[in-house]
Amino acid sequence: TVKVQKSMKSFQERKRALTVWSKVCFAIGGAPYQITATALGFFLQIFLLDVALLDPLNASVILFAGRAWDAVTDPAVGFLISRSPWTRHGRMMPWILMSTIPAVMCYFLIWVVPPIEQGKMMWYLLFYCLFQTLQTCFHVPYSALTMFISNKQQERDSATAYRMTVEVLGTVIGTAVQGQIVGMANTPYGFISHQPLTPLSSYVSLSQRRAYMIASAVISLIYVLCAVVLFFGVREQDTQKHVSFQTGLRLVMGHGPYVKLVLAFLFTSLAFMLLEGNFAVFIKYTLGFREDFQNILLVIMLSATLTIPMWQWFLCRFGKKTAVYIGIPWAGPFMILVVCVKSSLLVSYIVSIAAGASVAAAFLLPWSMLPDVVDDFKVQNPTSQGHEAIFYSFYVFFTKFASGVSLGVSTLALSFAGYVTGVCVQSDSVNLTLKILVSAAPVSLIVLGLLIFKMYPINEERRQYNNKQLQLLLR
Repeated sequence: TVKVQKSMKSFQERKRALTVWSKVCFAIGGAPYQITATALGFFLQIFLLDVALLDPLNASVILFAGRAWDAVTDPAVGFLISRSPWTRHGRMMPWILMSTIPAVMCYFLIWVVPPIEQGKMMWYLLFYCLFQTLQTCFHVPYSALTMFISNKQQERDSATAYRMTVEVLGTVIGTAVQGQIVGMANTPYGFISHQPLTPLSSYVSLSQRRAYMIASAVISLIYVLCAVVLFFGVREQDTQKHVSFQTGLRLVMGHGPYVKLVLAFLFTSLAFMLLEGNFAVFIKYTLGFREDFQNILLVIMLSATLTIPMWQWFLCRFGKKTAVYIGIPWAGPFMILVVCVKSSLLVSYIVSIAAGASVAAAFLLPWSMLPDVVDDFKVQNPTSQGHEAIFYSFYVFFTKFASGVSLGVSTLALSFAGYVTGVCVQSDSVNLTLKILVSAAPVSLIVLGLLIFKMYPINEERRQYNNKQLQLLLR
């Protein structure tokens, strides 16, 4: 009888084990968020300033308010998910499925220039906030799904590596689709005028507006296809009991390793978001590579995609904390280099390759370490389970808060520096501001984040101990 029970248990474990196909389908589900986030991060500021022709102050209000609203919705959605009943498709999947179509409709309308002048700012603010809300309804349950596809740490780590590879590939797709389509419709600045501060308002062509709409339509289609693959390719496991959200929130926020991890990655995320949000403008105006900026951005994301497997091997071989200390600050010297040397296209591409390696580490490590924090919480609080949505929703909240701060502060700083919408050449004060935003500020934030990370207590020994304890609890 004992042998039969062991045999049945072994069969059930093999049946629930994650296949490569399940990991791939799970990973594909992460692409929509990164594709749209990359397109918005790299191109929305330029679109609002140079195509929609909004005042820099109004653009900063849209970017900051939209991100701030997006951040607020994460805990709210996390609360609603924790209260959601289990269905035959799971608890997370219905949220992902129902939010997809409305989200892509709002995303498309963000890139439309409305035929009105007075209400233009409200148009972009409305659809930006709506999209961020609907995308939260997709991304928070998707992130929490990591803890529901398997109860084995090794399988979750492997699935996370697949996910990060596809997500970084998603940033390549977002950069390539948006950058190449829009790049083909760029206005030939040299043909218009060789004089600085020449207004281009009358030269914003219909082809540029159409290019942004075509790019957004392509990205919207990819978004829907990825959601369909995720829905049909991944089975959610109902392994958790329903618990009080208020009690869970108090316990989660009192868990020291989680607080330290979130704070550390809050600052490092802010650093890379400052670089992401301003690098296109920096390349275009400060370095003067107007015809090459979309290709330089594409190199960053290709480099990140190719180095994800390397970082996965590195963290398995040397530990996750060591990977943080090596991978996150890797791009620092190159950020300094790009603003110190004379404008050079070759140097820009070298910096892009190096920055891509750090971007890969910044993508992979937080999502690889967050399940360790959840496991540590489960070991320390064995009678209080089912808080995964809270862990993930508040982490997403803080990263989006960092994104909102970076976009709002960047555009506001450019406004104070004297950024002029639709001109060929910006002033020296604008160029100096851009150098600070892509070099000094990100490097300082990375250093601050690493100092906080030194207090993070979960090392490889503690992680292995937690894994053994959880296996005992499951028996």
